[in-house]
Amino acid sequence: MNRLSRITRLAGVQALVVSAFFFTAISDAKADNWPRYRGADGLGVSTQAGIPTEWSEGDYAWVTPLPGEGHSSPVVWNKHLFVTTATDGGLVRHLCCLDSITGEMKWTRAAGYNTNRKHTKNSFASGSPATDGEHVYVAFSDQERFALAAYDFEGKLAWRTWLGPFVSQHGQGASPLVFEDLVIVANDQDGPSAIVACDRRTGRVVWSSLRTAREASYASPLLIESKGQKPQLICLAGASGLTSLDPWTGEVNWSSGELPQRTVATPTFANGLVFATCGQGGKGTRLIGVDPSGHGDVSETHVKVRREKELPYVPAMTGVGELLFLWNDNGVINCLDSKTGQTVWQERVGGNFSGSPVCIDGKLYCIEESGKVVVVEAGPTYKLLAQNPIGDPSYSTPAVANDRLYLRSFHRIACLNGKQAKPSASK
Repeated sequence: MNRLSRITRLAGVQALVVSAFFFTAISDAKADNWPRYRGADGLGVSTQAGIPTEWSEGDYAWVTPLPGEGHSSPVVWNKHLFVTTATDGGLVRHLCCLDSITGEMKWTRAAGYNTNRKHTKNSFASGSPATDGEHVYVAFSDQERFALAAYDFEGKLAWRTWLGPFVSQHGQGASPLVFEDLVIVANDQDGPSAIVACDRRTGRVVWSSLRTAREASYASPLLIESKGQKPQLICLAGASGLTSLDPWTGEVNWSSGELPQRTVATPTFANGLVFATCGQGGKGTRLIGVDPSGHGDVSETHVKVRREKELPYVPAMTGVGELLFLWNDNGVINCLDSKTGQTVWQERVGGNFSGSPVCIDGKLYCIEESGKVVVVEAGPTYKLLAQNPIGDPSYSTPAVANDRLYLRSFHRIACLNGKQAKPSASK
């Protein structure tokens, strides 16, 4: 082997090593961060280990007050934690950035809106932000204006796109997601509706997929990748049911057909099926589980699971292996076989719930409205592990990142360190 060949071969090996390191770093970043509502894939499942199951208020690493009030969940990218809130009766909406390790408030950016009608359990800041590590994206609305905006990590406004009015008797609450170079937001409302995708760098509308309007939906979009299929954007509204869109173009792949009541809970993907509920009056009335491999109207061909009893209305479902956990608004938990929809176990933990459970290392964490975190085993047998105080009411969903658990309540955020939490993290 001549000298040039040896150099070329060595350069190739070095490139492979650098490439492997680079992709490992990306994977680690995704594993450590919580970049959108219910985590990187929107399914509310984390493999991080060492998060405590039982604690007292004195065990929190920090508790930071927030201006005003809100129900959104925090999102985390390394040392940056982002959360929304509202003051002045909804006239001012805020995006806040905290140091995720110390809890220090880094900056707050405010935008003026009008007040609007909302449900008593909704807030003027119920939608969670989303981030791609470069910008943070946030959606706010009043009846006259619905806006999607992007800020850099220093708090500078990069762009704001106005998407028209948002008409709803109960307010707005869906959260955006990032897919490749797009930021996607669901604009399902009482008036003209659409799913909208904007260029994440400029805010330019890339595509808008018109929707049948009936009443506002509060379900956030979900991106799934089923084996052997292209990525699908899953959206949910009562008027159109579960729909799958091409995330690059907005074209509809399939639809489950209309659902009879309002949709609030974000759908989930578990054991090869997409699950969604609808309901009214504080309880779920119908559940469907759809095989996402169909095309067109799949209401008679690909709806594999149906259930019409003991269902959540506001909390999203969580899939763990072959089990599907339904944490109902009234404090009853149902564990189902996700393939059949049959009950594995049912237990009442008590209380009322508006936030959704997340699964951390095989355990479900869900915040009860009065301000306590209920922890149960995410397994085929019911086991209550603990009920832990927050000290403030909460309708929010937990977040987990950097080996830390973040709990948002009406007026503050509390951080609980895991056993492997480090005192600092890279920027």
